Amino acid sequence: MYNFVDHTADIAFEIYAKDLNELLRDAALAFYEAFVFTEKIGDHIQREIEIEESSVDYLLYNWLNEILYLFDVEHFGGKKVDVKVISGRAKGKIYGDVLDPQKIKLEPKAITLHNFRVEKRNGGYYAYIVIDI
Repeated sequence: MYNFVDHTADIAFEIYAKDLNELLRDAALAFYEAFVFTEKIGDHIQREIEIEESSVDYLLYNWLNEILYLFDVEHFGGKKVDVKVISGRAKGKIYGDVLDPQKIKLEPKAITLHNFRVEKRNGGYYAYIVIDI
């Protein structure tokens, strides 16, 4: 589950997840909801992301940076996300479409480390993420 948070000149959201799979999935879905008119795209193109990090913070941060890279360089927007995290390695498949200007809400600039955090809470995870626009 994710919620958007009011933030001056940026997009911010928080995620409550039962596990790391859900945390990364919901972070990707929140990113796409913030920047793409997902109702205007299909899910017939697949992109894969695989990253490995020793900390959960950097796993999430680099996961989002890979999603931003796909958005910026390949003009790819996702609609459906499957991800599996095992021992600090995330392997994900994102199903979506090529973006044209009519399918983009806003242009993200960067995933920031400002106030970025991931915490273990109530047997699950909480994350706070700010994206510069």
